[in-house]
Amino acid sequence: MSNHMKTLAIVGAVAAAVSATAATQAVAQDGKEKCYGVSMAGKNDCAAGPGTTCAGTSTVDYQGNAWTLVDAGTCTSMELPDGRMGSLEPLDRDLPA
Repeated sequence: MSNHMKTLAIVGAVAAAVSATAATQAVAQDGKEKCYGVSMAGKNDCAAGPGTTCAGTSTVDYQGNAWTLVDAGTCTSMELPDGRMGSLEPLDRDLPA
């Protein structure tokens, strides 16, 4: 493969990554926010911390490092079992063993 083709491939990969990031941020800015610790097992939106890769990979209900997009302003006031609360930052609770 020529250097020109390699450069084009790298530029394309970077453009795709930037586009994906911008799309996620656009969704989050559209009246939604990431809320950690509120997802049921397998129902998270993306990247639920170590041991997971993306959507639907959380393994524990209310996994503290798994997030779901919720309506802006509702995360920390969601009623969850056993006194749990949603968080705008990853939590160290309810992590898989």
